[in-house]
Amino acid sequence: MDVSSLFSPAAVAARLRAGSKKHLLTSLADIAARAYGIDAAQALAAVQEREKLGVTGVGNGIAIPHAKLPGLDRLIGIFVTLEQPVDYQSIDSAPVDIACMLLAPADAGASHLQALALVSRMLRQHGLCEKLRGALNDDALLAILLRGEQPKAA
Repeated sequence: MDVSSLFSPAAVAARLRAGSKKHLLTSLADIAARAYGIDAAQALAAVQEREKLGVTGVGNGIAIPHAKLPGLDRLIGIFVTLEQPVDYQSIDSAPVDIACMLLAPADAGASHLQALALVSRMLRQHGLCEKLRGALNDDALLAILLRGEQPKAA
């Protein structure tokens, strides 16, 4: 699995405006609906239900909301940076300015966990996160995101 298989160019947005965690999750679901043709309300409900099990704000300004969604035939991702950070009740209490939503088919097993691990590993790279935060448009954000998955030269 690689990052390029997770994100449609239409599912990447730089400098999104969201005034709250709820607005951010709603915006992510709306982007998913436009990019992948899924039901935004269903995606939002699934992610909000998952949030009840434990917050997906993983720290350092990053959130990885995720859920399984009936009707999907493959794993999909939505990636955004925010114009202004929002309170997300993250594990470190820091506001979030990078969010990556992952939606998996209801019967996804290991692929769901592999995608979470992949995104988590990438976003632990401080230098990459700074580059992502500096992207001024969607194309630049996508390019940085796709380069971020490549192994570093020895």
